[in-house]
Amino acid sequence: MKFNPAKAIHDLRQFGEFGDVNPSITDSSTYTFLQGNTMEETFLGHMEGCFLYSRHWNPSNKYLAEAMAAMENTESAWITASGMAAITCALLQLCNSGDHIITSVTTYGGTYAFMKNWLPKYNIEVTFVNITNLDEVKNAIRPNTKVIYTESVTNPLLQVSNIPELAKIAHEAGAKLMVDNTFTPMIFSPAILGADLVVYSMTKFINGKNDCVAGAICGSHEFINQLSNVNNGTAMLLGPVLDPLRSSSILKNLNTLHIRMTQHSRNALFLAENFEKWD
Repeated sequence: MKFNPAKAIHDLRQFGEFGDVNPSITDSSTYTFLQGNTMEETFLGHMEGCFLYSRHWNPSNKYLAEAMAAMENTESAWITASGMAAITCALLQLCNSGDHIITSVTTYGGTYAFMKNWLPKYNIEVTFVNITNLDEVKNAIRPNTKVIYTESVTNPLLQVSNIPELAKIAHEAGAKLMVDNTFTPMIFSPAILGADLVVYSMTKFINGKNDCVAGAICGSHEFINQLSNVNNGTAMLLGPVLDPLRSSSILKNLNTLHIRMTQHSRNALFLAENFEKWD
């Protein structure tokens, strides 16, 4: 997958319905239909450009989803009310009872608890490995492995995942590689490196203001459509929808993400260089 800067810039330029510099906020849970058959076609997923119910899609969340997809160079994205909602919905959409997941033993605590304590209730097995040891990852592969899950930089031990090699291992086994890129937006581009799905807690660097909890799932059109399907989509049925007012706020904060990540990187370099001097 190649990054197309022109497409990304085009996709990130979202305007309101009246030419607003910032997209209009759609503060509505339901939407009107002038014809009954339009509502039916929308419910069945056959109608483009119409909104059914805000738990399914709303314009404000769609603006933010399109911006996240453009940033991550994926076809589509879905916005959730927390990072854990993004992680759990994506995994539950990918896995069924009897399936197997491989992940890092140093993964984020909430993710670890979900995989260790919650998934076994539904007969989904998880093997925890040193994600930086590729042989250990390969040896953990089973015929029923559906997902290799990692973080670009693990939280909190900061182990760096070899995303291209993990993608090769996953794809050779017929599995998906899912990467949490929360710590490294605009530093790592997991989809370009071979990841099938990229998830975020937008609570951290994406929003950057410590005033909200939110998440995102970035992937193919096919996967996002499955995830949001009104009849069997995990995100649609579990309902972790983000409020449109908060979506609008996060979208505006994305405008400064590149500046903030540059300064975060400078700060990290300064600390690393000085820690070496003090050692």
